[in-house]
Amino acid sequence: MFDGLRSYLKRALDLRFDALTTPERLALLQRCEELRRQLPAVEHSLINQLAGQADETELGGKLAPALANRLLISRGEASRRIHEAAELGERTALTGEPLEPVLPATAEAQRNGKIGPGHVAVIRGFWHRLPDFVDIETRQRAEAQLARLAGEHRPDELSKLADKLTDCLNPDGDFTENDRARRRGLTIGKQDIDGMSPITGYLTPEARATLDAVLVKLAAPGMCNSADESPCLSGTPSQAAIEGDTRSAGQRNHDALLALARAAMASGDLGQHNGLPASIVVTTTLQDLEAGCGKALTGGGTLLPMADVIRLARHAHHYLAIFDKGKAVGLYHTKRLASAGQRIVLYGKDRGCSFPGCDVPGYLTEVHHTDPWAKSKRTDIRELTLACGPHHKLLDNGWITRKNQRGETEWIPPPHLDGGQPRVNNFHHPEKLLRAEDDEAA
Repeated sequence: MFDGLRSYLKRALDLRFDALTTPERLALLQRCEELRRQLPAVEHSLINQLAGQADETELGGKLAPALANRLLISRGEASRRIHEAAELGERTALTGEPLEPVLPATAEAQRNGKIGPGHVAVIRGFWHRLPDFVDIETRQRAEAQLARLAGEHRPDELSKLADKLTDCLNPDGDFTENDRARRRGLTIGKQDIDGMSPITGYLTPEARATLDAVLVKLAAPGMCNSADESPCLSGTPSQAAIEGDTRSAGQRNHDALLALARAAMASGDLGQHNGLPASIVVTTTLQDLEAGCGKALTGGGTLLPMADVIRLARHAHHYLAIFDKGKAVGLYHTKRLASAGQRIVLYGKDRGCSFPGCDVPGYLTEVHHTDPWAKSKRTDIRELTLACGPHHKLLDNGWITRKNQRGETEWIPPPHLDGGQPRVNNFHHPEKLLRAEDDEAA
């Protein structure tokens, strides 16, 4: 059947539309849009079957990254398709009885090509925003109404209608504790080209009240001003500091949160994380440090300008790690767990999870012995690597690791995955991609 679809698509690609009128071209574009909208409905069953039947060994990990890698789409897009399939695809009860989709009217409209991904996103968002006290019959009628309206309006128009419908169902805006708990969260986005990072999210009323009380003190004019040679972090700032404070309210909030986080780290009350005191681990080269330019890398994957590194280094503990062509020299002991010094070296060497394509930074990884400790009884830095929790577990499901001649960690999948070919992760080492041709020539 899919071969037939491909054949028909090939015939459509060979068509020419020079002789068509404007109304005819618009009509054909509408037909194309209908077909495009129907295709996800075909995928829902496939995705749901993978989610319910395929195990991590067969997939080589979780479903979302497996889909992302196989289809060459982003992990966010893969996750969206999985969640959409769970709500718009057919379901099966524990007894084997078929069940209708969670959003039946939306699923039917999609199968008929009446609504697209933008409409589906609006309806799904409306469904998840409804408070707990709205009964299931009312929910279903509202969903059916939006699915009908989606066939008559653009997604941006439908979004406004969905907001109006939400107001009708919940005029007082009374959300339960469960509703608020479900929406809470803060997300720190990826660093921009200038090193800045966006932050978005929602605070619970308790978190908002707590932050208000902190910011009214630490974000007051003259407090925690990074432009001052000796910022006022407690007590009352001088009148000169207050009058000389030219920061906006948003900038004062930022500086207050930074001061709060640094005070928490300096207190020592945060304890340890993965064998190291909770702290900022920064790796850089001696050349960049002496030149006072360039950027260093933290264990969390953050690029830090050298001026910030030098400022932080005034109160830091310094380590010198020596590498020979990418291989860490020495630094081993006979205990199974890696020492604090070895973890620091791995932050600088691997920078993050060594599994191919994984972007998890060093702070969120575990130390793995490529040469099993049970066999060697030695924890040698030359045989250690970093792996995130999910990928570390793959080693119990047929995956093995080894070091190659360049000191890189190779992950070798079971024979039924990619033919068992070893792979390395260059995500944390983009500079290696720039010299790939030189390595091949050598």
